Amino acid sequence: MSALLSRLSAWLHRQMPTHAQLEANRLTAPFARRQELFRFTRRSVPRGVAVGMFIGIFALIPGVQIVGAALMCVPFRGNIPLAAAMTFISNPFTTILIILPLAVSIGNSFGYHANVETVEHLVKSGAGIRQWSAWLLTDTAPAIVIGLFVQSVVAAFVSYFAAVWFWRFWIGRKHRARGLRSQGSNGA
Repeated sequence: MSALLSRLSAWLHRQMPTHAQLEANRLTAPFARRQELFRFTRRSVPRGVAVGMFIGIFALIPGVQIVGAALMCVPFRGNIPLAAAMTFISNPFTTILIILPLAVSIGNSFGYHANVETVEHLVKSGAGIRQWSAWLLTDTAPAIVIGLFVQSVVAAFVSYFAAVWFWRFWIGRKHRARGLRSQGSNGA
């Protein structure tokens, strides 16, 4: 498990753009000057994870998610790379099988009468703007919006506290390993 986490960490560090690359891009230059948005600290990591989960579930539009997560990290002082990575929680597999059905059931518990098969039919039939606009006037649209909001808020809170716990676990493990190494070198 430790080797897998180390490899994953190394891969993520290789994939992240450098500070110079961020400053060179006109869209990311304002963010690049705020280095705390890119550091992995005990406060920025859970915030970035929570922001990414919230945006990843609530805003199901792929191009908007990463930009929205980056913009939302600024006032919350969250880690932008982690927030962007967490938006991938909503992919075609999880959206169709988990996120949308759960959003419909949550919305229905608020008194709406939504049916997830309507959305599936619209997607499969390649519905146009007119069909989607008509769908927005049914009970399904508000049920999904309310369900997505509730689901994203709960996921953000749960992921925030899970990230806090994981951070403490990871740092505690590193400190114990460092202590064992220093004891071993002192005793030799």
